[in-house]
Amino acid sequence: MIIVKVGGGEGINLEAVCRDAAELLGQGEQLVLVHGGSHRTNQVAEALGHPPQFVTSPSGYTSRLTDRRTIGIFEMVYCGEINKGIVERLQALGVDAVGLSGVDGGLWSGPRKDAIRVVENGRQRIVRDNYTGRVEQVNTSLLKILLGGGFLPVLTPPAISFEGEAINVDGDRAAAATAAALGADRLVVLSNVPGVLRSFPDESSLIPRISAAELNQVAEDAAGGRMRIKLLAAGEALAAGVPQVLIGDARCENPIRETLNGSGTLIQ
Repeated sequence: MIIVKVGGGEGINLEAVCRDAAELLGQGEQLVLVHGGSHRTNQVAEALGHPPQFVTSPSGYTSRLTDRRTIGIFEMVYCGEINKGIVERLQALGVDAVGLSGVDGGLWSGPRKDAIRVVENGRQRIVRDNYTGRVEQVNTSLLKILLGGGFLPVLTPPAISFEGEAINVDGDRAAAATAAALGADRLVVLSNVPGVLRSFPDESSLIPRISAAELNQVAEDAAGGRMRIKLLAAGEALAAGVPQVLIGDARCENPIRETLNGSGTLIQ
């Protein structure tokens, strides 16, 4: 089984991802597709007069500041426009896809961090009334019912908190948790870069292989922005028993297969 996470950055070729997924399913591969939607969410939030805000944690990770209105916009774009658009594309390719958010059926659940610590202008402060969290439990029974029935699950944040509230969770880490819970053979993370770059944005500086022992050092030395959290997710997947994580380019014509064939970064 392969868990495929496709990001929501600018330049992502969703049509190619869907065609590739359909091809792999036709070859007998079992897949779960997880997607993001950050770029489109930013556009919609701006248009609705509630522009996105991002914060940086003391450990250097950047995340979306998520109040209740942002959750509503998040659900509109991630669960509505993007999720159903992907399902529509897959159905047109003959794939029985089912789109779900982490809220549906308690698919992804975990604690809500209603207060977070952030760094601004070199100083730390506490931000409250925040709807973010982390996936700690995956409803594998629901996923196995879908997979056993021949359906392709297409999954997206948000998740559901243990208190029953929608929470923004990182899609890469949610995919890692899903891969671990289902005992997947590989986690494929697709973005708008060729893989992990030693000197971002120089695409010729691709790092083809990273060992688990090297992962933290590479994250410190070479990975900036969203790639740092992808490497965090990769480490969590490996630690939970997923044998391989591959980070590749979602802008090409066969993004999943090219990544599986070694075009990106292999982490194991």
